[in-house]
Amino acid sequence: MSQDRGKYDFYIGLGLAMSSSIFIGGSFILKKKGLLRLARKGSMRAGQGGHAYLKEWLWWAGLLSMGAGEVANFAAYAFAPATLVTPLGALSVLVSAILSSYFLNERLNLHGKIGCLLSILGSTVMVIHAPKEEEIETLNEMSNKLGDPGFVVFATLIVIVSLILIFVIGPRHGQTNILVYITICSVIGAFSVSCVKGLGIAIKELFAGKPVLRHPLSWILLLSLILCVSTQINYLNKALDIFNTSIVTPIYYVFFTTSVLTCSAILFKEWQNMPVDDIIGTLSGFLTIIVGIFLLHAFKDVNFSLASLPVSFRKDEKVVNGNLSNLYEVFNNEGSLACGSEQQTGENISRRNGNLMTF
Repeated sequence: MSQDRGKYDFYIGLGLAMSSSIFIGGSFILKKKGLLRLARKGSMRAGQGGHAYLKEWLWWAGLLSMGAGEVANFAAYAFAPATLVTPLGALSVLVSAILSSYFLNERLNLHGKIGCLLSILGSTVMVIHAPKEEEIETLNEMSNKLGDPGFVVFATLIVIVSLILIFVIGPRHGQTNILVYITICSVIGAFSVSCVKGLGIAIKELFAGKPVLRHPLSWILLLSLILCVSTQINYLNKALDIFNTSIVTPIYYVFFTTSVLTCSAILFKEWQNMPVDDIIGTLSGFLTIIVGIFLLHAFKDVNFSLASLPVSFRKDEKVVNGNLSNLYEVFNNEGSLACGSEQQTGENISRRNGNLMTF
């Protein structure tokens, strides 16, 4: 019975994670459209410290869409493991890429379409090989996990790195280096996912009639989640305002997912009970998604489609044939030169022999 219940929860979490990707992918487009409208009006940009986007309804629509996606994502973590829910965020990248081709005039070429297919394939592989069982069921177990020495060391390093990036590196290089703001969002995102996971467990216990509100860990997780999410929104806005959406989205996905998978491996230890083939399948699916996202955005400005393939092949054939004909001419010229030189050497030899005969 518990095994059937686990599968039921697994598929509920899967559906919530997919719907979350749709809302979050659309939110990137709405927020970017709002920021572009503010830039055309001459308002102070978010990347320069301005907050004029708070008066733009498109930005608020994007925020509400992201909020709906995060709520669905929040619920997904309560039913499915983080190893499954987080990598499925790649679907939000696909939604963002497709919508940006319509609303931001960013074309989706053949490389992008192949990248979309690879991302869907990688997501499917990860769904098949993801762990089906929950490792933590109560807040007391969550409290014990948070007190684990390995996670304490990991959390301390994350806090130190985040503070250095925010107060030292960010003011100096945040405007020119895309990795600064995205790294801040990603490493803090590892904490936010852990908080969401814990609050999801708390909500399930609350519905079961347990006194969750009296547990101090519930309020600690809630306050930590608010702090982490507000910080992520702030620095993600700066990254979107300064850099291209097609660059921000895939890099943020790779960094954020890697950070969450690392935190999940240390805190929840979901990988310990996975067979070797499932671990290999999960990692292979994640790498396939990364390759798909790279193809989706790295060649975004290249005008390359399926219809241009025969033309490219014909051009290559012409180039090859032209090179072969040129080589043939070179060989012929070299041959004629060689024959001419042989004739000259023969004449010289005969002249030398003739001179010898005179002597």
